[in-house]
Amino acid sequence: MNKDSMQSVNFAFFVCRLRRGFWPFSQGHAPCAEMLEGNASMSLVSFSNVGLRYSTGPEILSDVSFTLEKGSFHFLTGASGAGKTSLLKMLYVGKRPTRGIIRMFGQDVTAMKREDLPAVRRQVGTVFQDFRLLMHLSAYDNVALPMRIAGVDEEHTRRNVTELLRWVGLGDKMDAKPPTLSGGEQQRVAIARAVIARPKLLVADEPTGNIDPGIGIKILYLFEELNKHGTTVVIATHDAEIIRRFGHPEMHLENGHLIMPHSGAKAA
Repeated sequence: MNKDSMQSVNFAFFVCRLRRGFWPFSQGHAPCAEMLEGNASMSLVSFSNVGLRYSTGPEILSDVSFTLEKGSFHFLTGASGAGKTSLLKMLYVGKRPTRGIIRMFGQDVTAMKREDLPAVRRQVGTVFQDFRLLMHLSAYDNVALPMRIAGVDEEHTRRNVTELLRWVGLGDKMDAKPPTLSGGEQQRVAIARAVIARPKLLVADEPTGNIDPGIGIKILYLFEELNKHGTTVVIATHDAEIIRRFGHPEMHLENGHLIMPHSGAKAA
């Protein structure tokens, strides 16, 4: 077994242990050896004729229609200014469209009351380009936050957060606060926070942009293992080598319009 395969297998065991801690078998979840096959036919997200503009300016995105199936994995590509970050904002429910309909997890989020949106956002793990860490909290507490909000007991939280931070190379920085960390280290904390609760949907905006290539590949293995266990993944990236190496289908934005150059997400 080569080094890359070993990294992937090792993290698969961690994801399985995380599933056991966060979703007990008493609730009917399958054992770790069983991946969530056969779920790809279920639509998790759908955009229908979505348009987005800021204030009175021109549309940033126009007539965007697609569906993301449960358990799918896509790279979101396009030149700077093509609208990738704006599309991701709507995927993590940070922005609602100017027009059109977005359905997520079986609900129409465009018609949803504002007070109901946080419950939807908690099902999405987000890796922001600017990290958005809480500066007064340690790396450990930033990563633990989603599990604490979800009511996971401290024993499971401690075990999973500690192992994940060690896995991303921050085992000796758990008590460090973000201002004392490098940009690459802050990026890894943000990634760990996004994936720790195994969200239904993971969206990441240039997640490997501030870290060295070796760590970047390792992070992609992390995303792939979560994907194999049912998490739908969308990664915005300019990294042609990562796209080539991992081979997942692309969703390509050009001048505010979504183009499907490869098979994968379905045009709605």
